[in-house]
Order: sequence, then structure tokens, then C-alpha cells
Amino acid sequence: MTKAKGRGRVALAASMMLTLAACGKGNQNQAPPAPHVTVATPLPRDVVDWDEYVGRFEAIQDVELRPRVSGTIDRVLFTDGQHVSQGQPLFIIDPRPYAAALAQARAQAAKANAALVNAQSELARAEKLLAAQAIAKEEYETKQAAVRTAAADLAAAQASARTAALNISFTTVRSPIAGRVSDRRVSKGNYAQDGTTVLTRVVSIDPIWFSFEGAESFYLKYLRQDRAGERGSSRNTPNPVEIQLADESGYRWHGHMDFVDNAIDTNSGTIRAHAVVANPGGFLTPGMFGRARLLGSGTYHAMLIPDEAILTDQTRKIVYVVGRDGKVVPRPVQTGPQVEGLRVIKNGLAPTERVVIEGITTLQPGMAVVATQVKLKPRAPDTAPGSSPESAPPPSEATAR
Repeated sequence: MTKAKGRGRVALAASMMLTLAACGKGNQNQAPPAPHVTVATPLPRDVVDWDEYVGRFEAIQDVELRPRVSGTIDRVLFTDGQHVSQGQPLFIIDPRPYAAALAQARAQAAKANAALVNAQSELARAEKLLAAQAIAKEEYETKQAAVRTAAADLAAAQASARTAALNISFTTVRSPIAGRVSDRRVSKGNYAQDGTTVLTRVVSIDPIWFSFEGAESFYLKYLRQDRAGERGSSRNTPNPVEIQLADESGYRWHGHMDFVDNAIDTNSGTIRAHAVVANPGGFLTPGMFGRARLLGSGTYHAMLIPDEAILTDQTRKIVYVVGRDGKVVPRPVQTGPQVEGLRVIKNGLAPTERVVIEGITTLQPGMAVVATQVKLKPRAPDTAPGSSPESAPPPSEATAR
């Protein structure tokens, strides 16, 4: 009995092992389930690129005021930091020495005029005497020379009088421009040397420049766009510029391009430029920091998808799209900046293609998937700043049209 039971147990164990082996073989032949992914069609938009720059505001006119005549400061006619108009008196230099010089010059002119009148009278008499052959011709010519000398002396005296009058007008130092004056650098009683002593500084306020430097790569991009008719060069086209200040989140200041320099700095590889910005209230101040975006392209049609739908394959950007057969296919794309919180796809996608936006990390080319369709929506306002794509030169951001 004992031997028979032992043989039965061995047979039962062998049968169970065969059964388990068969089950394992069946599991190996069964395919793994298809992964679940979320897909969406891209958002179509007409897009304009904006390139970002950092710069500072500068006064269009910046005058360091120096006197044109020397003398003692007699009066200061302004309050430090006030707004002044063009031609407004700012300083009075003691005019008395110049008034005396003017009187003397006018007296010299009167004397020269009397001498000329006398010389002309003598010449007239000499003409009659010469006609009657009462004087020699040489004496007549001497009278002619005296008239010419007297006329020249009068002209010189009159010029000296005009110079003296001009000097006395320079004793009132006026603002050459409208703008904001700095503090006074001299006080009443100080001696000011013409052309040397700095009296104060005046800067224009409205309009104002926003000055910045752009990389050579951007400059080349703009040149090629101009040649292709996509975007006019800022040398001769007032391309729009929008600016935000250090404590602002939006671009509330608006201007247009006014100047691009004629050469690239060989040390920095950049080129200088500035835009003109209206500043009627005088809020913008020379030296103030700002971040600007400059129109960087013409309008073009683009697709928008989330950043997480994009993979990087060495130097390429790839998205997965689901075909009609339910399998995923990798698709190389050209990316752009962000618009409305989504990434711009410039090339590589059609508007009707289903792009995998979730579950992308486990996918392999040709893999069958179970796709759940959703609808893409903007994730941020259209004014949200964007990051730069990797190709050079990249636009920093864009706006939808």
C-alpha cells in the first residue's frame, strides 16, 4: 500500500508540472495589450514672431549747457529738475561789461561813419577840381582811396558792434531744447568761463529713444526677410516695437524702429539700433531699463501643440501621430516660439493629424495604440512671453493674428 501511494503522488506532481508548463506557453504567445494614449489635432493659427531685446531709454537730445561768454553768474532762473521750454532763460551772466563794450563799439561805428561821410565829401570836390584841371590826377586817386578806407573802417566797426550785441545776448543763457533740466552746477556769484564751465544739463523727454544692440544672426535674418519681401528692413520701415518696464508684466509702451547702425561691432558681434517711443507724460526717463520685442517676421500659418508632445532626437524635434491603422508614426517637425501657452510648429504637421499629447514616453514607431481624442485649448493669454527655439536666430515670442 505504501509503495502504491508514493507512485500516485509522483504521477500527480508530474501532471501538475505539465499543466503549469502548458499554461506558461500559452501566456508567452499572447500579445501585450495596446497602450492607451491621448491625442488631439493641432490648433491652427496665423502667427507673427517677435524677437526680444534688452535695452535702455535715451534722450533724443541731451545738452550739456555751457556759457558762450565769460562772467559772473548774476541770477539762476529755474528750479532744479523742472521742465523747461525751448528758449527759456536759465542763467543771467553779469551783462554790464558787455553793455559797456557794446556802447564803445557803437561809438566806433559812428566815428567810422563820420569819417566816411567826410571822405565822400572831399572826393566829390576833387571830382569837380579834376574836371577843371585844378588838381592832379594822383591827388584825386588819393581821395578815392580814402573813401574806400573809410568804408572798410565803417564795416569793421559795425561788425564789432554786432559782435558786442551778440555777446550781451549771450549773457542770458537759454535752454536750447524743451525737456527736463538737471540741477544747477554753479550758483550766483560763481565765475563761468565761456565754453568750459558746465552750468547744467537738459534732456528731451517726449519722444524718447529705446536703444539696444542686436546679434549679427538676427541682423542677417532681417536682411534675408527684406530681400524675400517678408518683412521690411528697420532701416527704412517703421517696424513696431513693444516695451515692458522692469516692474511690468505686459508690453504697454509702443513705438517704432527709427535707426539701425551702419556697422557691426567687431568686438561684441552686435549692431546698435533704437526705436522712437511716445512719452507725453514724461514717465519714461533716460537711463531706465526695459525689455522690448521687435516684429521678427511676416504673418505665417502655424500649428500649435503642447510642449510635452515634442521629443528631442539628437538635433531633431519629433512628435508622434496616430495613423488610420491605429499605429503611431514619428514625425520630424520645425518648432517655433510659444503662442497662447502652446508651441508653434512651423513645418511637419497637417491640421487634421492626430498628435499624441499624453502617453508618449512608452511609444515605439509602428506600435498600435488605443487613442482617446481630446480638444486642445489655449493655455495662456496671447501676450504670454515665449521661449526661444533652438535654431538660430530664433524669435523669442509670437502673437496670433
